[in-house]
Order: sequence, then structure tokens, then C-alpha cells
Amino acid sequence: MSDKINIEVVYALSHEQILLTQAVPSGTTVAEAIQASGVLHKHPEIDLASNKLGIFGKLTKADTLLRDKDRIEIYRPLIADPKEVRRKRAEEGKAMKKGGGEI
Repeated sequence: MSDKINIEVVYALSHEQILLTQAVPSGTTVAEAIQASGVLHKHPEIDLASNKLGIFGKLTKADTLLRDKDRIEIYRPLIADPKEVRRKRAEEGKAMKKGGGEI
């Protein structure tokens, strides 16, 4: 049995997607794998204290131990609150329907 596991680190921007594959020692945490991947050097805007992290779309903590074939995802902050965008869209839809004119 090998003492290395294979993992991926993923970070997506609006214009670029980063996918880094690497082998790390068994017992490596999410934060350690991100550090080892080099993504923080290429994208210094990533702050492990504030960016949310996930494994296969499920939120996780930086101190979570990794398993073989895990995919670590580094999430960017939302630009707009989805609930607020939905509320505004609904209001605009109501406004357009009022006095819709003749058909």
C-alpha cells in the first residue's frame, strides 16, 4: 500500500479554470495540499482564512484529512447575493406584466 494519495486542486475564475493534479503524502490536510499545489503563488487573492473550501462540491474545513482521488475546490466570494438577484428579477417581471397592453 502506497503512502501517497492522488488529489486535485481546482480554482475557477470567470476567464480561467485551474486544475492541478498531484500526489501528496497520506494524512495531508486540505490546507496543506493547497499550499503544496502552488496555486496560492499564482493567485495571491486566495485567502484560506476567508475563501470557502470544498471536496466534490461539499463544504469542508481546511484541517480535513484527504483521501485518494479527492478534488479540493477553492470557492470565490459571490459578486451578488442570489436571493437579492432573484427578488429583483421577480419585481421586474411583475412590473412588465402590469398594463400589458392589447394583444
